[in-house]
Amino acid sequence: MFKRIYKIEDEPEESLFLFGARQTGKTTLIRARFPDAIFIDLLKSEIFTRLQKNPERLRQQLENKPAGTTVIIDEIQQLPLLLNEIHWLISNCGIRFILCGSSARKLKRSGINTLGGRALPCNLYPLVSQEIDDFDINKAINYGMLPKFYTSSNPKRLLQAYVDVYLKEEIKAEALVRNLASFTKFLEIAAMTDGEMVNYQNIASDCGVSANTAKEYFNILTDTLIGYMIPAYTKSQKRKIVQASRFYYFDIGITNHLLRRQNLQHGSPEYGHAFEHLVIQEIIAYNGYTHKDLRISYWHAYTGQEVDVVLGDAEVAIEIKSSDNIENRHLKGLKAFHDDFPTARLIIVSLDPFDRKTDSGIEIMNINTFFKDLWEGNIM
Repeated sequence: MFKRIYKIEDEPEESLFLFGARQTGKTTLIRARFPDAIFIDLLKSEIFTRLQKNPERLRQQLENKPAGTTVIIDEIQQLPLLLNEIHWLISNCGIRFILCGSSARKLKRSGINTLGGRALPCNLYPLVSQEIDDFDINKAINYGMLPKFYTSSNPKRLLQAYVDVYLKEEIKAEALVRNLASFTKFLEIAAMTDGEMVNYQNIASDCGVSANTAKEYFNILTDTLIGYMIPAYTKSQKRKIVQASRFYYFDIGITNHLLRRQNLQHGSPEYGHAFEHLVIQEIIAYNGYTHKDLRISYWHAYTGQEVDVVLGDAEVAIEIKSSDNIENRHLKGLKAFHDDFPTARLIIVSLDPFDRKTDSGIEIMNINTFFKDLWEGNIM
């Protein structure tokens, strides 16, 4: 059992939307933190069918409950029509709802009641380093950070089922795409560009679809919380900067499976890509759980210099290298960034066991030190 960092019970005493990709542990978390809540599971066919035919039964069941009663509805995206009844119960009876789902896409569609700001949006992410005793970086890099996969003795089969059943079949069931074959191919192409700048035209050509369709496919991945777009940091007075965003799947294990890569070994390019992904994955989770609302971006000049992560308005620049021996050649991107933004804090995250600061002011941090400082609020 992992001790999840996210203290959802400490959120303001208002209703919440709790989103997160499947198997991040949403149901386990809310059952543990709200043991006395009324729990309604829309994956149970008899409950779903009854409320689908008569959504007013939710109101009839709850309208006489005391104000402040907590009600959890799991898989709310399965039955968006319930939101009208939920809206009424919040406004007239003071019922507090925690609405869980793996996709915000259906709830964003026009005509759906999104409760007019009466429910705060929150996200649950895959595991983070501070939630795991004896955190194993190599295990995380190879298998990802979804709880069931990280602890499994055979994560390969679980990842196969996850991709086949969830990423393909559930997206098909939600009628999000007409051509599942092209979308399946797109999932693999997207994995090949994971952490790279997105070129919709090139990806569309590889998938045999239009550029607009490729862009919509990426929108589906972000709306269903399967991936993230990291925008470019474009402010610069000295050099021309790349504008395109970068894409990352929400968990490195998914990327590994789609690329059919396993047993990643330190020193290989594949290991380096996965190492970078893992660090960015952790930063995204930190930003979400702490509600800091930091702008997360990357910086890439047309002359070739780049920095993997920029936090805020160029306040912190982070380069990610899987090397266990950081040398001057690894610092070129941060030095170029410093030329443009001399007040930025400069950090390189690596496997180098010796934490230190260079004469040029660049902090070299072992990944474990960085993760510890991140969650203690010492990075920004």
